[in-house]
Amino acid sequence: MIDAAMVKRVAAANGFALAGIAPVGPYVDHAKYMSWAERGLAGRMGYLTDHRADKRGDVRTLLPSARSVLVVGQLYNSPVPYSISFNDAERAWISRYAWGEDYHRTLRAGLERVVAAVAERTEFDYKICVDTAPVLERSLARLAGLGWIGKNTCLINQGQGSWFFLGEVIWSLELEVDGPPADRCGTCTRCIDACPTAALNGGELDARLCIAYLNIELKGTVPEDLRGAMGRQVFGCDICQDVCPWNGRAAAVGNDGAIIDPPLERLAALSREEFGAMFAGTPVERTRHQSFLRNVCIAMGNAGLARFREPLERLAAGGDIVVEEHARWALQQL
Repeated sequence: MIDAAMVKRVAAANGFALAGIAPVGPYVDHAKYMSWAERGLAGRMGYLTDHRADKRGDVRTLLPSARSVLVVGQLYNSPVPYSISFNDAERAWISRYAWGEDYHRTLRAGLERVVAAVAERTEFDYKICVDTAPVLERSLARLAGLGWIGKNTCLINQGQGSWFFLGEVIWSLELEVDGPPADRCGTCTRCIDACPTAALNGGELDARLCIAYLNIELKGTVPEDLRGAMGRQVFGCDICQDVCPWNGRAAAVGNDGAIIDPPLERLAALSREEFGAMFAGTPVERTRHQSFLRNVCIAMGNAGLARFREPLERLAAGGDIVVEEHARWALQQL
């Protein structure tokens, strides 16, 4: 018999710490999303605001035969200390989610195994979604009972925190749906207070101010008035999750061979080929060599170490107009 409980057992057997069933739509949160996009809070992330924005209101725009949605959470927490306790000025900080293999691959592979196991018992139409499809992932996860959307805009599970990748299987199976849990952020504002760029406002994110947007999504020049607040974050930012009390009880998984806090001088010397080799198969590839060196320049400037003058002077004369400008800014900070 195919039911929600059986599907959740299959998901757990394939490595997913969380699993629930969400309805197909339409979703109340879609109006909030459209308002957020129309007010320009997505910055230059056009893939969030173009013709695909309307599709996010109902998964049947992606699979007309859909009857329910399996939503899963894959844990990526690690026993390594959080960024807020990281004080080595000689090293860069890379966001926790990017320490290992690209989650798009691992999550999709797990969902394909789930689909294959269920397909042994019945036929159905389906579509696997991992981050890149136009769906409201966190809203679906909330409706599937996986957690609530916190003031840091992350999905938070009461027992396991927020260190999860989310993935979905939209399918034609009609399964009993779960319900959203209570919001347990209460009066806590630790994430809002800790954000260096004031990107959070009561459950809404202004992506234009978010460090992860600035050092991953934004191409070209980073606004000068925001550089100082970026610290030594060269890819992503975990601060709003690091300070969340609910993550104090989060389970941890290993990260063998992970690239966590590499020396800034090593990063500043990476050629395009060396950058590709060092971060092959990880999310860091997404930021591209030019933007990564730009981020390294900002981190060196914020570190304020005199030993960084030589690598910054080399980057300031390296022939890339974007990197050169940020290297000159960093030298001024020294």
